[in-house]
Parts: sequence; structure tokens; C-alpha cells
Amino acid sequence: MTEITISAARAQLGDLVRRAAHSRETIAITDHGHVAALLVSPQVIEDLEDALAVADYQRRKAEGTLGPGIPMAEVRKRLGLDRP
Repeated sequence: MTEITISAARAQLGDLVRRAAHSRETIAITDHGHVAALLVSPQVIEDLEDALAVADYQRRKAEGTLGPGIPMAEVRKRLGLDRP
């Protein structure tokens, strides 16, 4: 993770945003030596959300608290994937 001060980040914001977005680099913006904010690629956040959803599913499955689910035929119907 790259760290940069707020004052330095101000002058390089466009470049820092592109680095975070395209190379998935996390950039920490510091204020008086403490991390105040992070620039993170949206893809990194999506990956974390996916991993959290999978972990939650696995936890509920292990606990036996999963709901009944939706049959595949119903999912296809709701998505308009059934062909007449």
C-alpha cells in the first residue's frame, strides 16, 4: 500500500485515482502521519463484497439457517429466460 500526505495527494489526485482504478493499488492518504482515507478500486470493493456474501452463505449453511431457496425454473421465469 502506498501512503501519501493530503497535501501531496491534492496535486496528484487524478494520477492517484487512475493508479487505484487500473492497477488495483490501494493508496492511503495520510493526515499528520495517520491514515485518513483510502483510494481503492471499485473492483476490489466488489471482490470483498462477493467474499463476504460467500462467507455469510457458508456460515448460514453451517448453522442450518438457510432459507428454502428458489427453484431454478422459477429463477429462469423471473429473469425472463424461459422460452415459449
